[in-house]
Amino acid sequence: MPKVMKYVGGTNDKGIGMGMTVPVSFAVFPNEDGSLQKKLKVWFRIPNQFQSNPPVPSDEDIKIEEREGITVYSMQFGGYAKEADYVARAAQLRTALEGTATYRNDVYFCTGYDPPMKPYGRRNEIWLMKT
Repeated sequence: MPKVMKYVGGTNDKGIGMGMTVPVSFAVFPNEDGSLQKKLKVWFRIPNQFQSNPPVPSDEDIKIEEREGITVYSMQFGGYAKEADYVARAAQLRTALEGTATYRNDVYFCTGYDPPMKPYGRRNEIWLMKT
């Protein structure tokens, strides 16, 4: 089970299960050729009732970060998304924005809105951060 799932499931200083929020975002870091580096950050929103005092993670690899709002350019697509799908959609979104918008090239977000067991009507998005 991924560490973040354990944290929201109750592996924290309060032993409280918080439940997952959506979307779950993966910050990914592209190489020059468009492939993804083997590092990523998984980000999810802590539920409202825990915002002012989130439980402290029991695992030191999990960090609580306060993020400022961001503006993104987004492209939605369905299905069970794999790395190749995200890479291809990011390239499509960059092409669509070419010459009309500025965005960060060093990171983008792969987002998902559905639990793994949902077979149909899945929602995924690519987010490019506006600069």
